[in-house]
Amino acid sequence: MNDTKKRLEQELRATVSRLRHVAGPDDLEDLPPSIGSIFDDSDSIQIEQAREMGLVTKARLIDRVNKIAAALGRFERGEYGLCVECAEPIRPARLRAMPEVATCVPCQEQLERGIDRRVARHDLRQAA
Repeated sequence: MNDTKKRLEQELRATVSRLRHVAGPDDLEDLPPSIGSIFDDSDSIQIEQAREMGLVTKARLIDRVNKIAAALGRFERGEYGLCVECAEPIRPARLRAMPEVATCVPCQEQLERGIDRRVARHDLRQAA
């Protein structure tokens, strides 16, 4: 288990480092407004797409940091490796593949089905 904790701590440091890199100031926003006129429409579209990808990447990294920190918290409380939904042990192979995971496969599948059902109901209401 000490190896797992070290791996989680190492992944947390690496993810926070990547997040700091992604979350840095946007160079294009620092340019004077008059320079913006040199970009044509395709440049503007590419710039906007790059910004959106940066936001998505940042959101994913933040989510990963939170999951790893939560796993370390479970480790400290002696709850690491137990599903947060059913309290049954999570299979070791799953923990090796994703040490930050908080649920066993059956509980994760149920959670995902529940989310899918809510999304589907929301889509049906909007269509009506």
